[in-house]
Amino acid sequence: MGYTYTSLTGAGDHLGFAPAHRATEQLIRDSGLSWTILRNGLYAELFGALLMWDGDAVESAFGPGALAAVAREDLADVAAIVAGDPARHAGRVYDLVGVPVTAQAVAGQLGTGHRTIGLGEYRRRLLDTPDFLPFQPPMLSSIATNIRHGFLGATSADLQDLLDHPARDVLAIAAAAASAARPQFS
Repeated sequence: MGYTYTSLTGAGDHLGFAPAHRATEQLIRDSGLSWTILRNGLYAELFGALLMWDGDAVESAFGPGALAAVAREDLADVAAIVAGDPARHAGRVYDLVGVPVTAQAVAGQLGTGHRTIGLGEYRRRLLDTPDFLPFQPPMLSSIATNIRHGFLGATSADLQDLLDHPARDVLAIAAAAASAARPQFS
């Protein structure tokens, strides 16, 4: 028996939740069993959903930073491919990231403007969100900080090398997620 673990992209080592993933990876490597580690990039769907609407424009704390976003469906496809031939992928670590996407590009796809807010303002808004669990504001602040400062824009060929089809359009996916989060006024 072997393990296939869905972890976090290597570019995400600055994220607050990375140490738990790296510790789990080490436990799997030390298990003596066969293993494959799929280091998933952050989702295009999440990136779009984290954009906030202010009237007809979107805001974010991402600044000019980019996220090498990946479609969740592409990650699922890769996991199925690896699970279908575990011996071929044993002992491998794959960094599954897509193409870099910016908040400005998503706004352009939506035909709207983008405004950058400060990280302090973003943290305040997160802390004022009543439905969030205690771990969510620091986790989301960590993501915004890392995107803003360029830590999550690195690419890798692993995703496309493993897929049996072209990677999905992450800009369109992020824009669809942002559009779905747009407040509806009656």
